Amino acid sequence: MRVMIATDAWPPQVNGVVRTLQSLMASLRDLEVDVEALTPAGFRSIPVPTYPSLRIAIPDRAEIARRIDAYRPDSIHIATEGPIGWMARSYCVKRALNFTTAYATRFPEYISARIPIPETWSYAALRWFHKPAAVTMVSTPSLVHELTRHGFKNLGMWTRGVNATIFTPDNPAALDLPRPIFMTVGRIAVEKNLEAFLSLDLPGSKVVIGEGPQEDELKRRFPEAHFLGLKEGKDLASCMAGADVFVFPSRTDTFGIVQLEALACGTPVAAFPVTGPKDVIRSEKVGALAEDLRAACLKALTLSRSDCRAYAEGFSWESSARQFISHLTPLNGGRVRQQVVTSKKVKPTRSPSFRWDNT
Repeated sequence: MRVMIATDAWPPQVNGVVRTLQSLMASLRDLEVDVEALTPAGFRSIPVPTYPSLRIAIPDRAEIARRIDAYRPDSIHIATEGPIGWMARSYCVKRALNFTTAYATRFPEYISARIPIPETWSYAALRWFHKPAAVTMVSTPSLVHELTRHGFKNLGMWTRGVNATIFTPDNPAALDLPRPIFMTVGRIAVEKNLEAFLSLDLPGSKVVIGEGPQEDELKRRFPEAHFLGLKEGKDLASCMAGADVFVFPSRTDTFGIVQLEALACGTPVAAFPVTGPKDVIRSEKVGALAEDLRAACLKALTLSRSDCRAYAEGFSWESSARQFISHLTPLNGGRVRQQVVTSKKVKPTRSPSFRWDNT
């Protein structure tokens, strides 16, 4: 089977969507799925307003069609609602082809945090974008409920995983800072609500890993905090393992895979009880959720690091990939899951090396 994933989020961007897609594609290939990304590579780009370090592609419609035609996918999945996603959507709609989408970013909330545009307008545009999709994949039950209230249809669950080989408790960074160390990781931008964390009266040290448009402002306002810049892979895992509590102050993330990465490093999580955290942190043994974020941070200090690691090991990218596969829709109609007849694993007609998993 040949799957094309259209995405506006791709390296050199560093964010949860990019990490999710890279991990998904690696797992799909492990399952012998032929997958290719339709990315901004090769297109000119411009800075995103209010976020100049992030660039957005200006794709050419004819080139988008040429790339899709050249790959000849059996299924098309549109991962983002940016220009690449919109043009891939237009390609499919114009040709009456089935496709799937994903709702991974709360753009209505992100936009309203920067520009006085009502969230209802943004949700209306996103409903229109996702309406033709055979399935719109979302990462948590809470998000399914929220989007249903906003009038979205044909929603399907697609959860996330963690690379428990990279993210481990084994090599904690020797952070020469007063303990306990409370750490957060992510884009330093207004929608991530870092002020809620940095303004807390906590013992020890506060550490921020990442970069973004709000970085200079927060450094000026919170000079006692430690900003370590952008870190990835094993360097990031080492820092996470060296922290005492991972703080996730965002109220707008749809999932937040950094929470799973922190847990895999043995670091308990403190967060608000909102969509994302309340779906990821389903055990009081591994995290503390409370509207009083300070109280959640202090409670998380008492939790077992070994429990955190064991919990994270239950989230694999292979399981995530199999769930993703179950929602894919052939371009010419039908559903992947309908091809599973009697056994758990049956070979499809177009790619005898691939096995379907009805999960």
